[in-house]
Amino acid sequence: MNSTPTSSAPRPPHTFRTVFPVLALCWLAVFFDGMDVNIYGAVMPHMLDDSGLGLTPAGAGTIGSWTTFGMLIGALTAGNLTDWLGRRLMLVASVTLFSVGSAVCAVAAGVGVFGLGRFVSGLGLGGLMPLCLAMVMEFAPPRRAALTTGLLMTSYHFGGMAATGLGLTLAPAAGWRWVFWAGVLPAVIAVPLLLKLLPESPGVLLARGKREKADAVADRYGLPRPTVAAAPASGARGRLAAVRELFRAESRWATPLLWLASFCGLLLVYGVSTWLPQMMRAEGYGLSSSVSFLMVINAGGIVGLLIAGRTADKFGPVRVSAIWFVLTAAGALLLSNHLPLGATYAVVAITGVWLFSAQVMVYAATNTVYRDSERAAGLGWVTGVGRTGAVVGPWLIGVLATSGNQSWGFTTFALAGLVGAVAIALVPLARRIGRSGAPAVASVAATVGAGAPEA
Repeated sequence: MNSTPTSSAPRPPHTFRTVFPVLALCWLAVFFDGMDVNIYGAVMPHMLDDSGLGLTPAGAGTIGSWTTFGMLIGALTAGNLTDWLGRRLMLVASVTLFSVGSAVCAVAAGVGVFGLGRFVSGLGLGGLMPLCLAMVMEFAPPRRAALTTGLLMTSYHFGGMAATGLGLTLAPAAGWRWVFWAGVLPAVIAVPLLLKLLPESPGVLLARGKREKADAVADRYGLPRPTVAAAPASGARGRLAAVRELFRAESRWATPLLWLASFCGLLLVYGVSTWLPQMMRAEGYGLSSSVSFLMVINAGGIVGLLIAGRTADKFGPVRVSAIWFVLTAAGALLLSNHLPLGATYAVVAITGVWLFSAQVMVYAATNTVYRDSERAAGLGWVTGVGRTGAVVGPWLIGVLATSGNQSWGFTTFALAGLVGAVAIALVPLARRIGRSGAPAVASVAATVGAGAPEA
């Protein structure tokens, strides 16, 4: 009886229109994620000029890494907490946490407390992104996973542009602290909407033994009803088994390549988001121009995601990601040269088109590697391991800035782009090697098993 709809009303079609409320709410949450991540880079030049705070370039890089270290912990622990709270309440907790962290930054009297605030923000930010990605991939219309992922991630860049706007207007007029007070808005705006309107994931409901609720949510949004095979693993034992599945024959070589590509992609994303204004200022551009480059690169990111999503649905996310990584490397090398201001704006915008969507297409590529039951674990580990790149990027550029070699940061970004391109481009080959090796492994196992009684 529970396996059939309890209402005589026809099921809605599974289209963008039917799942729009879920996509819109996740879009809003990621918008505030992008705003919070980019706030620090947008106000860093003002903070370095604030002698009362005592922030140095080395300290700025360390704090940037503390933020992303918090994100690493948040990404890797969100899955286990989801077993207890569900994805909906975990999203609410994540938004609340990075809003609280922003408030701590706003009142910080010294670098230590400010760093603590950014670490707290990182805990919330790290859990939010994989949760939203998993939600939109689950609710995405058929054969539109890459486009849906790209649309979701445009919100990150709109949030980055909002942060840059605050850095250009509010920081000079009222001080950098008021920009962090603006970072408390997510708790006021997004949390009530998420609590009232966001449904729970049908797959998570099924994994928690709530079959009727899972079917009801799926019927309401036109999704296929979840099956036990597609439900994400729950509990410590289930998650350990899910990680082992990521290294089954077909994906054992593709998994570390996805991790490496994600590492390079997030090194680029967070290294650029944290340091681009200060790097451009060190290259001789004015303060306002240096901060506005962050807005321009995020605007390019929005365009790039719209292009990448449609292109990847046609040609595949792996191919698109590899090409985008190479183009990012070319853009970073161009920025290492002091160009006329107009040309620099153009190069920054075009680099933004490739940079951010290269990483997002790595996420989309997990759909081509992992089965439904492995998707949540695979995506969680791709984002989680990738966060180590987000830790390394801000720290490394801070070290280079302290030694007076800030311009080498662009070379570092170019190398990360090339390594990311090679890693993601090898994923199809790795899958073919895994598939061709699987029958051989099975044959050996059968031979050993057949010979066991005679031993």
